Amino acid sequence: MNRRDFLKTTGLTLAAVAAAPVSRFAFAGGSKVTVKVGYLPITDHLLMIAAEREQFKSVQIQPVKFSSWPEISEALKVGAIDAAFLLTPIGLTLRQKGVPVKVVLLGHRNGSVITVKNSGEINRVEDLKGKTIAVPSPFSTHNILLRKVLTEKHLDPNRDLRIIDMAPPEMVNALATGRIQGYIVAEPFGAQAEAQKVGKVLMLSKDIWHDHICCVLNVRENVIASHPEAVQELVSGFLRTAHFIETNPVQAAKGSHKILGQKTEIVEKVLTTPRDRLTFLNLAPRKADFAATQDYMVKFGIAKQKVDLSGYLDGRFAHKAV
Repeated sequence: MNRRDFLKTTGLTLAAVAAAPVSRFAFAGGSKVTVKVGYLPITDHLLMIAAEREQFKSVQIQPVKFSSWPEISEALKVGAIDAAFLLTPIGLTLRQKGVPVKVVLLGHRNGSVITVKNSGEINRVEDLKGKTIAVPSPFSTHNILLRKVLTEKHLDPNRDLRIIDMAPPEMVNALATGRIQGYIVAEPFGAQAEAQKVGKVLMLSKDIWHDHICCVLNVRENVIASHPEAVQELVSGFLRTAHFIETNPVQAAKGSHKILGQKTEIVEKVLTTPRDRLTFLNLAPRKADFAATQDYMVKFGIAKQKVDLSGYLDGRFAHKAV
């Protein structure tokens, strides 16, 4: 989706976006700064339940749900939202293109799966040869993970199979109807396919790249500059929610429906089976994680240039919260 299409479908005008930088912030009750945070209905973005369970003093989260990565990245780019949980390669690409955003927090670690049709035809990574496999975006951690494991199994990602991009909510149906033979994406779409008996999880992402980063919280620089205290409270609240999810996964699953719209039992399975399938630990942004992601992006032709990470990562809020 391009800028014009996005603005048209959301009812925004170019003039409204141009006026966005500081004056657009809303104040709830005359004192709270309302920050629009974009997310997708995936378990990687479970931290968004903070909007329901946290009692903030100076900030109020306004959740803005999107169905695809192009939509949410364009919204952050044009200033229609103030912050967003984005795939690391998307955030890096936006920054490389000059979009004024910084990473203040990781959204999670691990949490994705390679899911294949439940026919018995595909039982190992090598069986993906000749198949059509979907990723949520060319600029995704999932694209990196898939290419990484294929290369390790001596398959050429560019010649031995067909990799296409597809919005995450479409993947289970595409698998069931035979449009694709597999996909790699964030949960709960692996657990969903298993529950519907149309697919099976071939591999967890934690077993491809242990404790890998994926989605990170990008905040527009003008928000950080104008309201650092609100950003601090936002990050602190997300980290408290992360601790809640880790220590009370069943309760977190029960409280997720309003934000994610996913079945409670599916979310619970993702959080508990196995326990480290998706984790919310060590969420302060670290240069080493992003450097490794950039190395893979260049290696697999996803990017040609690297971003200056010292200007992109802003870990002060997470470190202070910890």
